[in-house]
Amino acid sequence: MIIKRVLNNNTVISSNSKGVDVLLMGKGVAFGKKKGQPVDMEQIEKTFLLKDKETQSKFTELLINVPMEYILVSEKIINFGKIKLGKNLNEIIYVNLTDHIHSAIERYQEDIILKNPLRWDIARFYPDEYAVGEKAIEIVRNDLGVTFEIDEAAFIAIHFVNAEMDRSSDFAYEIAEITKKIETIIKNHYHTEFDENSLDYYRFITHVKFFAQRLLAGDHYDDEDEELLNTLKHKYEGEYASALEIKEYVQKDFEYELSSTELLYLTAHIRRITKNL
Repeated sequence: MIIKRVLNNNTVISSNSKGVDVLLMGKGVAFGKKKGQPVDMEQIEKTFLLKDKETQSKFTELLINVPMEYILVSEKIINFGKIKLGKNLNEIIYVNLTDHIHSAIERYQEDIILKNPLRWDIARFYPDEYAVGEKAIEIVRNDLGVTFEIDEAAFIAIHFVNAEMDRSSDFAYEIAEITKKIETIIKNHYHTEFDENSLDYYRFITHVKFFAQRLLAGDHYDDEDEELLNTLKHKYEGEYASALEIKEYVQKDFEYELSSTELLYLTAHIRRITKNL
């Protein structure tokens, strides 16, 4: 393979047999090398092939300033996350997580330690991703000798949630806030707490998270269940009243009008988690 570009002493860009750019990493792999010279493949420790050109461009820019050991740690965490979550992840996770770990370590070196106000909510609403975040803290401590506070697990979890949703923004934070607000509306309406280990609660939270995702994306269900909703609102008056409070909240804060189908689903899920009260 021939060097197309030298990023630093440890990283070069080359091309595979299909003409696709490949990032090659290894200690000293580019030392004394120039564009057009062959790569010593015995020195290669890691190969990165990102399909999305924009993501590869961002990752390439990141590699210029980030130590190789941080990149290897990020890859180890991502590989663990893929196994733990069993889901496809947007390639942007390689950029976002590597950048986060690099920035977080720089913060810690300056004694700037951030608290995550949504840590408990992220742990509740995204338990698998939060578990990946906890494992990430362990990997960073073992491989880089930096001990992160537990809040960092929630920050890292969010990167995996966003990668699952195929988004690179902080959507997951907003989803967690909306989910918490809707849950609080129902709790206040019934003056109660919920069994967070129950299957009904899990189904409810899953529904609300997907609803919050649609809300932020501006997507709506088709308004096709008005007749069934009329039946349900008379049968479950309290649950329907609680759903109307949620409707008022999203209308006021997001200018989002709930359809009869969305009200129907909310009423049904509220019924499930409150039926034993």
